[in-house]
Amino acid sequence: MAANDRAAAPGRASGSTGGTSRPDSLMRASLSAVAPGTALRDGLERILRGNTGGLLVLGIDKTVESLCTGGFVLDVEFAATRLRELCKLDGALILDRDITKIVRAGVQLVPDAAIPTEETGTRHRTAQRVSIQTGFPVVSVSQSMRLIALYVDGQRRVLEDSAAILSRANQALATLERYKLRLDEVAGTLSALEIEDLVTVRDVTAVAQRLEMVRRIATEIAEYVVELGTDGRLLSLQLDELIAGVEPERELVARDYVPQPGTTGRRSRTVVQALGDLDRLTHTELLELSTVARALGYSGSPEILDSAVSPRGFRLLAKVPRLPGTVIDRLVDHFGGLQKLLAASVDDLQAVDGVGETRARSVREGLSRLAESSILERYV
Repeated sequence: MAANDRAAAPGRASGSTGGTSRPDSLMRASLSAVAPGTALRDGLERILRGNTGGLLVLGIDKTVESLCTGGFVLDVEFAATRLRELCKLDGALILDRDITKIVRAGVQLVPDAAIPTEETGTRHRTAQRVSIQTGFPVVSVSQSMRLIALYVDGQRRVLEDSAAILSRANQALATLERYKLRLDEVAGTLSALEIEDLVTVRDVTAVAQRLEMVRRIATEIAEYVVELGTDGRLLSLQLDELIAGVEPERELVARDYVPQPGTTGRRSRTVVQALGDLDRLTHTELLELSTVARALGYSGSPEILDSAVSPRGFRLLAKVPRLPGTVIDRLVDHFGGLQKLLAASVDDLQAVDGVGETRARSVREGLSRLAESSILERYV
């Protein structure tokens, strides 16, 4: 079996014995296992073209075996052609969790009838119930509706044609490009304001808001990449290029501006807490700058947005070439803020542990160049 097929093989959800919640990682792994370019997807499409149906359980353990009646044991190597031929029989097929073998064929599955299901067809009702009861992904191929449905812990996902997914993915990619352009603009403005010590909470939340928006759009596109399989390689390259540096920038903004203990009118927050609160904001909440400010640790009143704040310097120091993270931490701890860092001489910088003369000059020159370029970009 191809290497990417093995890597994409889904596993069993831990402790799923009837619950309806599904781990995102299991859904992603399951979608990857049935994505275009995999042997399993080839077999499923052969079933559709042959105008037959099918029911496949992607994994086997004692729970799955307890639901099986009839059929026969095969334990043969998986192949798309074998899948197609065996689905001509009545009954379900049981595959191993790595999708390397067809374990059983012609099986009647008898899940717990008390498990609720919204499906109407016998095959789909069985698929949903088995996925809930066993925790393994189940694939149902409908002969009459000519569609492939994936069930993961009871959640249903219809597998679409690559062209339809690509169309939506390209729309999302165009949106991401526009949002990334806007992010670059507000981030550049923030850098210039940091140099001039004119930053307000509004400026910080505008950048944090755009970072979060870009991140969420990228997450949506990443789901399309998984569904597209080999057809999504070009999309994946474009996505990686667009979001390069977004995640580190998000953390650096939080490290620079999350209020510290003792700040009047502001909550003491850790960077992890602030990033977690930003992640939990709904799309509607994310549109409100005051709500974003509250997630960062500032009060939620509109007046707070015009309050002045000063960066600690993590974000700008990260732009200095070849400056290790440990040295950045020491510099910020020693000087306490960006303005003091900008005013520091080479001798002042050398007083920090781990900063010799060469590195001190590099930091001094790097900050000076960043200050000049930021001001020029803002006013020219």
